[in-house]
Amino acid sequence: MGEQRREPPPTAESREGRQCLARLSASGAAFTPLPDRIAEGGCSAFNTVQLTSVTGDEGRLMIGNLGPATCEMSAAFAAWARFGVDRAARHFLGTRLRSIETFGSYSCRDVSGSNRRSAHASAEAIDVSAFVLSDGRRITVVDGWNGDSEAERAFLRSVQSSACRRFATVLGPEYNAAHRDHFHLERVAQGRSFCR
Repeated sequence: MGEQRREPPPTAESREGRQCLARLSASGAAFTPLPDRIAEGGCSAFNTVQLTSVTGDEGRLMIGNLGPATCEMSAAFAAWARFGVDRAARHFLGTRLRSIETFGSYSCRDVSGSNRRSAHASAEAIDVSAFVLSDGRRITVVDGWNGDSEAERAFLRSVQSSACRRFATVLGPEYNAAHRDHFHLERVAQGRSFCR
């Protein structure tokens, strides 16, 4: 049985890359396209953008501390922010979302405890740490997941569940101690989809 051939990633100049950038723009996201990069050690970032805000149902949703992410990852993230997070905030917490805080995206590194490159090494993963609401409340994954507020616990579980429908891999506090303070969202499955 032969090896599976991997298609090269789309670049900003490819038809697929241009189509993604057009879709992301049409969604109302604010972003800056970034140059393709290949780093030593098997890390690369093709057709990436710097995403600064996305559109919610009732206004802009700011994105904090996010580095380069592929256009496809950014498009999935923008849809999740609007339809999964903003709507869950209104449903469970009675107010709309103002911003999403992250621990970042692109990082040339291995999966912790392995010799396999992380999806962060190709700008295909984002780590989400907190959500700020329009009334000023800040809901962190680390404090809210098992916190005292039933509404905040329900909100965080809802946003994780909605992420599992949009991303190939979603890891959170119930996965392991390394994810106690964030949701790891990964667009490309390395094998089968995984949500925990």
